[in-house]
Amino acid sequence: MSKFTPPTSRSGMSVGNAVTADQLVSFFKQIYTKHKEEEITFVCIGTDRSTGDALGPLTGTYLCDHGFTRVIGTLSSPCDATNLESYLAEIPPNQIVIAIDACLGDAANIGRFISKSTALFPGQSVKGQLPPVGNYSIAGIVNKNGPRPYSILQMTSLFQVMNMAAQIADAAKAGVDYTRMSQVNESAAKV
Repeated sequence: MSKFTPPTSRSGMSVGNAVTADQLVSFFKQIYTKHKEEEITFVCIGTDRSTGDALGPLTGTYLCDHGFTRVIGTLSSPCDATNLESYLAEIPPNQIVIAIDACLGDAANIGRFISKSTALFPGQSVKGQLPPVGNYSIAGIVNKNGPRPYSILQMTSLFQVMNMAAQIADAAKAGVDYTRMSQVNESAAKV
C-alpha cells in the first residue's frame, strides 16, 4: 500500500488530484502517445492476502487478461514487499514503468485514483522501507485512512477493490487501443 498524504509529502499525491476511472483513460492515452507499447512495463504492487492491498495483483491479472504481456504482480505471482526489489532489478533499463498500488485516503475519494507522472512510494503508510517505483503511477483509494492501516485494509470491500482493478485495466486497454487506432489512421492517410 502506497503512501497517500497532502502535497507536502515525497509522493506528491493529494486528495485534490483524485480522478475517476473515466479520467484514467486520458492518462493512459497520454502515456501511450509518448511511449511505444513494447516500452511499457506494469508493476502492480500488493498482496492477495489482504482485500484492500489486492488492488495491484488483481489489476495485474486483469491486464494479462486484456493481452498485456509486460506485467509484474498478478494474483498467481504477487509483487509485494518480499520480492519487489528483485522484480525491479529484472526490468530492463529502457522500460517505462507504470506502478499501480492501493492507498488509503479521504472518505469522499474512495473508489477514485491518483494518477501521476512520477514514482510512487510503496509501503510508506505502513512504515515500509521500499524504493520508489515507476515513471508513472496510479494509486487507487480503496478505503478511508485511519490509525490502523493494516486493519482497515483487511476490512476493505473486495467488491470495491475488484471493480477498481477492472477499471484501471479497462482504462489501460482503452488507452492503448486509442493509440493503435490513431496509428492505423495515420498509416491509411499516408497511402
